[in-house]
Amino acid sequence: MDSTDLYIPTRLGTLHVVTTGHGDPLVLWPSLLMDAGLWDAQVAHFAENYLTIAVDPPGHGKSSPLTRGFTFDECAGCVVDILDHLELERTHFIGNSWGAMIGGTLAAEFPDRVRSAVLMNGTASPAPTRQKLEYAALLVIVRILRGIRPPLTRSVVSAFLGPTTESTRPDVLRRVLETSRRNDPKSVAHAVRSVVSERPDQRDRFATITCPTLVVGGREDRTFPVPELETMARSIPGAELVIIEDAAHLAAAEVPDTVNQLVQTFLTNRAEAR
Repeated sequence: MDSTDLYIPTRLGTLHVVTTGHGDPLVLWPSLLMDAGLWDAQVAHFAENYLTIAVDPPGHGKSSPLTRGFTFDECAGCVVDILDHLELERTHFIGNSWGAMIGGTLAAEFPDRVRSAVLMNGTASPAPTRQKLEYAALLVIVRILRGIRPPLTRSVVSAFLGPTTESTRPDVLRRVLETSRRNDPKSVAHAVRSVVSERPDQRDRFATITCPTLVVGGREDRTFPVPELETMARSIPGAELVIIEDAAHLAAAEVPDTVNQLVQTFLTNRAEAR
């Protein structure tokens, strides 16, 4: 199925967006260090019945570099900018990690623009001190190495992938490392500080979400372990929580068939309930 590359002006610079298919819109926003390619398997599956809108987030992929930090409200506003540019009123939203946090912000602050939300491998909680220190050290190494290179790649694998993927999915491991290495170091620094170090506590905000919401976690996720996903799910009224046993932080790439089926069932059930 043919895809279209678009470069859309937003409040955080020009964002590269790939649209595929026809039907109800489905926006997909990936995690830190990843680009729209994280969602290749989801686009291939859902573009048969949906207009998929896969986003290179600010400072990532083919989007313009970041020149400053940002707030989650600005990121949610970028989704609104994309919808307005495409003349779309409402969308389903799927986000991973950073994308999950933005999906929650979007659903809370712009309820009239979101039909449903799938929040994967994310959190509603602020970063604990240890995580802030670990990522601050990571940024020092990124600056010294002028990018994400060995031995820093070991930290990326540990944060993003679990033992099952490391031992049995070499293609996923290769894709994750290749994508992470392509990132602009300055953009990475701005994004990591904004998403990790300065991450707000959004539990009260997520309590105002009214759209149907599915929270998905990976049992092997070292970045946001299951208890953190449970906390996020509890903060969202009526949210459904599903934990995938053999996946970690990038479940959409690690177990795409499982994720596709989960999301398909969720969207189908929502459509039948309308």
